[in-house]
Amino acid sequence: MKSSKTCAVVLCLLAGVSAPAFATITINSPSNNAGVNSPFTVSASAAKCSSQTVTSMGYALDSSSSPTIVSGNVLQAVVNAPAGAHTLIVMAWGAKGATCVSDVAITVMAAPNIPQDAISVSSLQTLSNWQAADDAGTTGTAHGTMSLTGSPSYGGEALEFVTRFTNGGGERYFATFGDDTDASNFVWDGWIYLTKSVSSIANIEMDMNQVMANGQTVIYGVQCDGYSSTWDYTINAGTPQNPVDEWMHSSAPCNLNTWSIKTWHHVQIAYSRDGSGNVNYQSVWLDGLQSPLNATAPSAFALGWGPVLLTNFQVDGLGTSGSSTVYLDDLTVYRW
Repeated sequence: MKSSKTCAVVLCLLAGVSAPAFATITINSPSNNAGVNSPFTVSASAAKCSSQTVTSMGYALDSSSSPTIVSGNVLQAVVNAPAGAHTLIVMAWGAKGATCVSDVAITVMAAPNIPQDAISVSSLQTLSNWQAADDAGTTGTAHGTMSLTGSPSYGGEALEFVTRFTNGGGERYFATFGDDTDASNFVWDGWIYLTKSVSSIANIEMDMNQVMANGQTVIYGVQCDGYSSTWDYTINAGTPQNPVDEWMHSSAPCNLNTWSIKTWHHVQIAYSRDGSGNVNYQSVWLDGLQSPLNATAPSAFALGWGPVLLTNFQVDGLGTSGSSTVYLDDLTVYRW
């Protein structure tokens, strides 16, 4: 597409040799020092390069890769990249051979490995069948209300949870979203927004329940535990017929008070099960940072439920009384 002279300049740049660079390229996305998930979108433009009309643009990831070049003065591309630190190099070429270069530093975050043929149910927070119940397993009492809102929102419509509690009570919010007795691998993927009321929250629990073909219910339970500052997971310490539901602390740290308020946080949880309902809790990703759980435990319960898939979002209070407001958006569950 370009002359050998222009291509030579680009290759020199990628090899780390000095090349012309001008502040005429606008990189709209990603921003410098951004953390991104793969694949990520590159958006850039350049009207002029050294006073020449821009006729083509390109990008490369790190100095060892060859540039991808497109016609015109606007660059829109979807880039797959391995996890880790990278330099995104964006180039523009003028009609008479001028070359302009700009770059940004990015970090590609780790993410769950989800097969392309996985079944996904998205925007679960917008379902109309959400219900709320006081969790009798907590020490106190709680009452909660829910409503959809466009502000704040991450993807357009978030579900607001307002929880009032006494003596550390917890409110469990839940919704069914189908049934599948065969799937054995899952990823819970949602965005959570905290307000200053986080000081009144002890735990946030993100669960999924599945009834297997034998009629037993598998509880995939994970929470950020404010008392132990760890990611916890549930086990059945008894038998399916005589269950003893218990929380186990992992070695992975989690402290809600370190989460920024008025910011959307991306939470992804991966787990799988065998035919008997033993759950392998694999990892939690918080804003792209992976925390391995690496725990396998029995978690099948004979509850007498019909076939169903169900998700829980629970907020437990901290202290003798108080209230909290939490938002959940873009909730997707993947299964295969």
